[in-house]
Amino acid sequence: MPEHTDTAPPALTFGQRVQYARERAGLSRAVVAGLMDQSTEWVKAIEKGSIGMPRLPKLLRLAHVIGVEDLADLTGDERLATTTYTKAEHGDLPILKRALTSYRLAPDDREPEPANVLAARLRRAWQMWHDRDPQTANGRTVDGHRTRIVRLLPPLLADTQHSARTLQGADRRRALVALAETYHLAQLFLSFQPAPDLVVLTGDRAMAAAQDADSPRAIAGAAWYMNHVHRDAGEAAEARVDLAEQAAALLPSTEDPEHIARRGVLYLAVALSYAKTGQAGDAWRYWDKADAAARELGDDYAHPWLIFGRGIVDGYAITMHNDLMQPGKALEVAEALDLERIPSATRRSYHLIESARAHGLLGEGTAAVALLGKAYRESPETIQYNLHTRSVLPELAKTGPRMVRADALGLARDLGVPV
Repeated sequence: MPEHTDTAPPALTFGQRVQYARERAGLSRAVVAGLMDQSTEWVKAIEKGSIGMPRLPKLLRLAHVIGVEDLADLTGDERLATTTYTKAEHGDLPILKRALTSYRLAPDDREPEPANVLAARLRRAWQMWHDRDPQTANGRTVDGHRTRIVRLLPPLLADTQHSARTLQGADRRRALVALAETYHLAQLFLSFQPAPDLVVLTGDRAMAAAQDADSPRAIAGAAWYMNHVHRDAGEAAEARVDLAEQAAALLPSTEDPEHIARRGVLYLAVALSYAKTGQAGDAWRYWDKADAAARELGDDYAHPWLIFGRGIVDGYAITMHNDLMQPGKALEVAEALDLERIPSATRRSYHLIESARAHGLLGEGTAAVALLGKAYRESPETIQYNLHTRSVLPELAKTGPRMVRADALGLARDLGVPV
């Protein structure tokens, strides 16, 4: 990449500085898009100011691609607040880290829990993850879903590991399936936490347990969560399209709702991954496959912990349109979305955040703040650790529409986002 010493005029916006540097380097938008694993529309939106400055890792990559050595040449007078670009840490993260990195080497004489008991405990844990957070009489949240689930995970993890080591035959395989699901819950807690090593660790262990169980269903679930957690954490390179496709091929082609749902959620994983990298044709081709699976299952169906069904397929279409820089189309989907079809407060909150993101892309700050407030009421800990929320709230509190600046500031303070 050629080295340049001349800088952009000081009065330019971030997007204009990006365009200045790109053109100075003799690069087309298509070339930059390809090097960034993004769409040409994404580059155009950055340059026109339709979307703001990306998070630090992507910003550094963009600077490298367009030949800028000093980030100040791109950011100008816009301050880079570290807290805006880093993930907030849950206070109980060390508890889960200890549980995941502790090894019991001494013989354990306890009787292993039967696989059906582990399955019952898991059903309760999944329900706690997806349920709306309990509140006090004044409407304040008692404990969020992350806070509740992290207290269950260490003993559940220890017991499933012990059963998987101790039981034999079919019982051991069922215990391994339970172990894979336990790691999925740990992955979800770790999503949007400053612990990428633990996300990789839990994803790998979940897949290993599913393979040891020789269960196509468990392998499908592991492939979805490996893709899902990495993608939503903003790490598109880790969203494994090939893994999802291989896992889908393992599932029997029967009318069993479990097989249909797990195949459908893997098609959805591939669609979301392609949308993240700007490959619209492939993205919607796989979304159509997921949509067909959801329709086959019926409007009232939702998987008990994958939550795959009609509602989630529609909801993730909002994310896909956003990633493809089509916020108007995202809002068309959002306006027709029936949140009651999504039996998960965490997923409902996420889709509300994505609807707010679409309004933000269109410069509609008032609507964005209103939807972020609704997402907060739906699931406070979902929005608290969401990277998009943490990056846009400071700007909305300072330079958003005057009528909602106070609302944005209050929400930022409730979430612990520095302004």
